[in-house]
Amino acid sequence: MTITIDPKLEARLRERAKAEGLTIPAYVERLVNADQAAEEELETLALEGLNSGDPIQVGIGYWEEKHRKLDERLDDRDSVSRYFVRPKADQDLDDQAFY
Repeated sequence: MTITIDPKLEARLRERAKAEGLTIPAYVERLVNADQAAEEELETLALEGLNSGDPIQVGIGYWEEKHRKLDERLDDRDSVSRYFVRPKADQDLDDQAFY
């Protein structure tokens, strides 16, 4: 099969195939297989969601409650993390003071 593509895309395909040690046909086959697998996974997840139980009504109150619970979880996490000193990127862990 012959496919005509933009030269920039062809260069990118060649570069990526070479980086992975594959021929261009093998690389394209890998991309198509990955796309098919992702599509199948998405379909599976959608069906699981549809079959997960009775539907619920989602309105403003639902999302406000979700946000409130998330805020509580984040506040709890932040209050715990105040007891630890996070190392700076340029510091060695041995130089850090832990409380």
